[in-house]
Amino acid sequence: MPSNSTAKTQSTDTSQNIAVELELPLRQVLAAVELLDAGNTIPFIARYRKEATQGLDEIALRAIEDALERIKALNARKTTVLKTISEQGVLTDALHSQIQNCSDLRTLEAIYLPYKPKRRTRATIAREQGLQPLADLLLKQERLQQSRQATLQPYVDPAKEVPDTQTALRGALDIIAEQWSENAETRDWMVEQARTYGKIVSKVKRGKKEEAEKFELYLDHQEAVRKVPSHRLLAMMRGAAEGVLRVSVQLEGTRELSELRRRLVHNRQFEFFSDLNATVDDCHERLLMPATESTILQTLKEEADEQAIGVFGKNLRELLMAAPAGPRITLGIDPGFRTGCKVAVVDGTGKFLANTAIYPTPPKSDTIAAGMTLLALIKKHNVQLIAIGNGTASRETDAFVGDLMREHQLDITKVMVSESGASIYSASELAAREFPDLDITVRGAISIARRLQDPLAELVKTDPKSIGVGQYQHDVNQVQLRKCLDRVVESCVNRVGVDLNMASVPLLSYVAGIGPRLAENIVEYRNSNGRFTDRQQLKSVTKLGKKAFEQAAGFLRIRGGDQPLDNSAVHPESYAIVSRMAKQLQTNSKALVGNATLSQKLKPEDFIDAQFGIPTIVDIISELGKPGRDPRSEFRVVKFSESVNNMTDLKPNMILEGVITNVTHFGAFTDIGVHQDALIHISQLADEYVSDPNEIVSVGDVVKVKVLEIDIPRKRISLTRKFNA
Repeated sequence: MPSNSTAKTQSTDTSQNIAVELELPLRQVLAAVELLDAGNTIPFIARYRKEATQGLDEIALRAIEDALERIKALNARKTTVLKTISEQGVLTDALHSQIQNCSDLRTLEAIYLPYKPKRRTRATIAREQGLQPLADLLLKQERLQQSRQATLQPYVDPAKEVPDTQTALRGALDIIAEQWSENAETRDWMVEQARTYGKIVSKVKRGKKEEAEKFELYLDHQEAVRKVPSHRLLAMMRGAAEGVLRVSVQLEGTRELSELRRRLVHNRQFEFFSDLNATVDDCHERLLMPATESTILQTLKEEADEQAIGVFGKNLRELLMAAPAGPRITLGIDPGFRTGCKVAVVDGTGKFLANTAIYPTPPKSDTIAAGMTLLALIKKHNVQLIAIGNGTASRETDAFVGDLMREHQLDITKVMVSESGASIYSASELAAREFPDLDITVRGAISIARRLQDPLAELVKTDPKSIGVGQYQHDVNQVQLRKCLDRVVESCVNRVGVDLNMASVPLLSYVAGIGPRLAENIVEYRNSNGRFTDRQQLKSVTKLGKKAFEQAAGFLRIRGGDQPLDNSAVHPESYAIVSRMAKQLQTNSKALVGNATLSQKLKPEDFIDAQFGIPTIVDIISELGKPGRDPRSEFRVVKFSESVNNMTDLKPNMILEGVITNVTHFGAFTDIGVHQDALIHISQLADEYVSDPNEIVSVGDVVKVKVLEIDIPRKRISLTRKFNA
């Protein structure tokens, strides 16, 4: 076990490296690392430990957390590498120092490559035949004191399957080719050549052309490595993964091969000069190029994954933070043709009230009965919102409901809701536990209604990958994708806050410090003891200890409880400060909470103490003015054109309203109410040049667009926001 002083020194060194890498002040990184090592969560640190970190936000804290994980992984790998090389008996002081000073995993693996246990190669066979000394002699490239034949003859050994000098020379050159190919500097140089001058080449595999329709753009495609965008790379890699495409990296060959000969073979007078030049060619074609191709494709894939995951994360954040319609009685409709529309009503808290089925569309088309059934439900439950899923038969169902509302002059808000992932939730174990006696389709209608009331609370029940706000989600690194999406959900949940008396287990699971098991315990406690009336009651929940309470309490809300501050983002550890504020204003805490006029009279500097400084005091005063305020935007409804229900209804130059459903690097997909998302290409997003669509639009934005092109056979619609185009 390292001593405390040694551990502290290592921690400081780690923080110093992270500070340099992220260009952050060392004191901030030291504080963040100390808080993370103590088991604090990112949302808690960002919100309630601003004095310690001097205001580091979640993004900076996540970067520090990632850097810590990389360093830990690197150190673990160093230990394995050193152990393996030491067991081979070839670990020198210089090599030990080189490994210990290595600062990234890729460089470490390059250093380790010559010592890494490998399958039996031509070079390993040659070494077994005793030809390593001959290879070492040839690598020196020094003029010989004897003939070629005399130099090679001592290595002839029929017993070791080296019957003649040519076999000995060939084996020694195989060793040299492998040593050259494993040289870190040479490999780095080749990778840099491919990065700068190489091309990504994609071709259809023989006999696969009939299966390659969806990869039509890449059947015979090439472009510069340095220019290939992430979405095209991922598309090609998907084709390769499905066995349809062959994706490779190609270099011109002549230029880098000439330079490689010059780098590796330097003595023209050496008797084996031409043999070594031929070995350079062999090394290049047989070993270096395949290794370079593998490295380039892996690196590009990692970079493309990072970009795609970043887009996915941003889109998910926008969707989760979409404006909630609020706690109003909602009727959800899961549309369908053959099986009809499943209808469910939930109250303002999302509690299931009633369900039925209606048939307003073919093949049954019983619009009169469907209308009477809907009207009865609306009147009985005093429905205020209608949420219609945007899947099959959605536009027809939407038109039917619209006609019904106009005919009976119903003052109700009707909204088309994305049902991506709803079917997955409906069939999940969670949905079965929540509604054991209901059909899967009814659960879907309930979920659609709840999505309108509170998108965040409902969407956390579904695997984020199923929500459909990214591209190539099944092709990117799944571990990194899951990590990113979990972080996004955690960030959104804690930013909004959670109603302790209404939250589901999945929603509570994302609260800082809680997790799935404690979330279940909280709900079990709530079911057994009734609603929470005070945050302090959390301490009575099984296995919810002091640390979990500290991390979670500020993000949990109690409406109408004993302590008004429990319905705010003020942490219980700061309640005493609020009491001091109330005392200064000659009032009480209850009167101060929610009174913006009173809170504006407070001066932050009057309440600084040993634990809390200006940042926390400012947050508290702000929260007192608007306790528990929702950071999400105001609810707004997109108005689809009533005359446009299908792609066949579209005409060029039509002006429509739509909602952004997905943002990618090449543009934004938009729902204009025709069952098929339309694309606003990056070049059509704005009159000025756009480098990143995310800078212009976000998921959930309501936008006005003009139709450019309609390709019905290929189900493609092109839109523009350039109205003079």
